Amino acid sequence: MSPNENTGHPRRWAILGVLVISLLVVVLDNTILNVALRTLADPVRGLGASQGELEWSINSYTLVFAGLLFTFGVLGDRAGRRRMLLIGLVLFGLASLLSAYAQSPAQLIAARALMGVGGAAIMPATLSIISNVFDPRERGRAIGVWAGAVGLAVAIGPVLGGLLLEHFWWGSVFLINVPVVALGVLLVALLVPESRDPEPGRVDVFGVLLSVVGLVALTYGIIDGGEHGFGRPLVWVAILGGVAVLTWFIEYERRSSHPSLDVRLFRVPRFAAPVAMIGLVFFAAMGVMFFSSFYLQLVRGYSPLETGLVFLPFAVAQLAFAPRSATMVRRYGARAVSVVGLILTAVSLGAFALVDAATPIWVVLVVFFLQGTGMANIMPPATESIMSALPREKAGVGSAVSNTIRQVAAALGVAVIGSVLAAGYRAGIDPTLADLPPAARGAAGESISGAYAAAGQLGPAAPELVAAANDAFVSAMHWSAALAALVAAAGILVALRWLPGRSGAGVPAPAGEPELAGAS
Repeated sequence: MSPNENTGHPRRWAILGVLVISLLVVVLDNTILNVALRTLADPVRGLGASQGELEWSINSYTLVFAGLLFTFGVLGDRAGRRRMLLIGLVLFGLASLLSAYAQSPAQLIAARALMGVGGAAIMPATLSIISNVFDPRERGRAIGVWAGAVGLAVAIGPVLGGLLLEHFWWGSVFLINVPVVALGVLLVALLVPESRDPEPGRVDVFGVLLSVVGLVALTYGIIDGGEHGFGRPLVWVAILGGVAVLTWFIEYERRSSHPSLDVRLFRVPRFAAPVAMIGLVFFAAMGVMFFSSFYLQLVRGYSPLETGLVFLPFAVAQLAFAPRSATMVRRYGARAVSVVGLILTAVSLGAFALVDAATPIWVVLVVFFLQGTGMANIMPPATESIMSALPREKAGVGSAVSNTIRQVAAALGVAVIGSVLAAGYRAGIDPTLADLPPAARGAAGESISGAYAAAGQLGPAAPELVAAANDAFVSAMHWSAALAALVAAAGILVALRWLPGRSGAGVPAPAGEPELAGAS
């Protein structure tokens, strides 16, 4: 075979389009529900869900999604990636239908958990198939398009959710998934070729079970701690238990003759550094996105649709820069591109430390554009580095590890940064609560949403409470943004120290894994 011959699939760009459709619906569902929470809490227009039930309607999806990503990536490598993608799409569509017509919060939470199962089967399969149908020389560009689709879905979720809620009932935010999934199933069946590991060996059942138990326990502890505080023993039992099981998993995999994850990979800088970088960036970014929605809807008084539109510059930047990042990596190297992206991301996240209730909204739009630009130049080179550190037949492992780290880091970011936000808010609002009735004092002291609800019952005293709540929230937001910026800045050190420079950028991993042998 000529060294210049393209080894990619003849229909690879059409296949990429199908994979993007499959991916959009999964990532979209991570953000679209947020704008429907107020409606779901309404006993007339929604399900009358309590605050805890609303949180679990989001977290049941995230928990199952993160816990099963690694497992389905491994199983897809063995059973067939197209088969796993089709199974995932069917499950996701069925669960979306069940969510749309749920009659109680408990039914919605259960249906969302099933959506997490489907999503966990879909996402790693999309990246694995990209690695198998594209020539290594085109893979970076394809991954750039894939990463741009992720960013687009994150940003348009609130916009689409706001539009649907203005014209239809709350179930429409789930029902919209069904026709998209049906189209995806048809196109995957027609266009996407089957691929799997040609020498799968024995299935590492015990290792897979350890990974699931460890990840679910750790993620549950993170989410539950973010909801109810980290002072309860159950939270630390879950977190420490999850860490212990994952440590057991690593030790077991290190000694196994047929590991589902070769832990020697983490001795290879081109694999370990971008995984760490992705974790740090998503920890910081998802924490900021969590509080920015409250800032826009409560402090600034925007509707869900208007809030979604403010996130659009993030999507525009993703679409503009993510597909071009592969060219930038070839020209300047993965390290330089990633460092610039990390600097832009850290600066944009830190900018929220200077934003207040009177900041012109165009400043916030610019900040989101900078964040989108930065993340568009982090994800593609990081993902390409991860995937190129593995031979093609092991692609599912790389994508599953990358996506699992991203989901767990996002949950931890919301939990930790949300806890910092809550503590700062309570410290700021407490001095103003002494003269309020007991019920209003409890609600206002818990959160800015509670303060706005309490203000509705106070009559002439309401404006004073709203102003105090806004001031306390903005002050807490500043500290939270500073923490997020520091976490993102830590990624700069990782990239400078361990990512390959220009000479090492974009070089595909050899088929026989000599890197790993040298690393052990």
